[in-house]
Amino acid sequence: MQERVHGNAKYHLEKCRCETCCRAARDYENNRYRAIAYGRWTPFVDAEPVRQHVRALGEFGIGWMRAAKLAGVSTGGVSKLLYGDRLRGLEPSKRVRPATAVKLLALQPTLNNLGARTPIDGTGTRRRLQALVAKGWTQSELARRLGMNRSNFGRTIVRPLSEAGTVRTVIALYDELWRLDPVAEGIPLHRAEAACRIARDRQWAPIGAWDDDTIDDPMAAPDWTGQCGTPAGHQAHYRQGTRPCEPCRAARRRTTASAA
Repeated sequence: MQERVHGNAKYHLEKCRCETCCRAARDYENNRYRAIAYGRWTPFVDAEPVRQHVRALGEFGIGWMRAAKLAGVSTGGVSKLLYGDRLRGLEPSKRVRPATAVKLLALQPTLNNLGARTPIDGTGTRRRLQALVAKGWTQSELARRLGMNRSNFGRTIVRPLSEAGTVRTVIALYDELWRLDPVAEGIPLHRAEAACRIARDRQWAPIGAWDDDTIDDPMAAPDWTGQCGTPAGHQAHYRQGTRPCEPCRAARRRTTASAA
């Protein structure tokens, strides 16, 4: 995948938090909110902020025709906003109706709106697939359910970026399978046990280690034991038969240093 330039899109799609990306995201949101507020009371509004917003959506893989459909406005109006009317020799629109502006400015590059091939942060995708393997779902079965060949699945479960369409599909599969017993669903016991061993050897966190608000956060660490990151976490790992995670090792180092 081609490396994305630092800016608003990289901030949202790859969760980059460098100064350049953070500043671009703040500027984008401030401009958007000002444009929305301005559009609530004037009969016509300046088209430029709306035009910039539609072009910014293109950086997220949301083309102008898709943007028009998602916002519920005419494609002809958005075409004139961006390109004018070449047959009639008209320049791009200088003003737009407030209702059109508000609808387009309200459109955000959320996961459901992104184009299927748009590359985004794959943290949640990796963690969901790895957690399902830790539960006993085999990688070949997960690949089959996702409609992937085995080699593509093998890359998806470890790569830093995933396509938005894949992310959506994996979320749906995870929501379907995380409560189910793979053996009861037809996975042979010996293969389910082998999947669990693979996950354990590779330190893939199980389903219970993640909450809904942490599984997609690249900065979050799994809570393997319910005590991870505390002095008790290190021993809890050994009772579980899992290697201590970094937060537990760090907690133990702090405890040892304070006792010295």
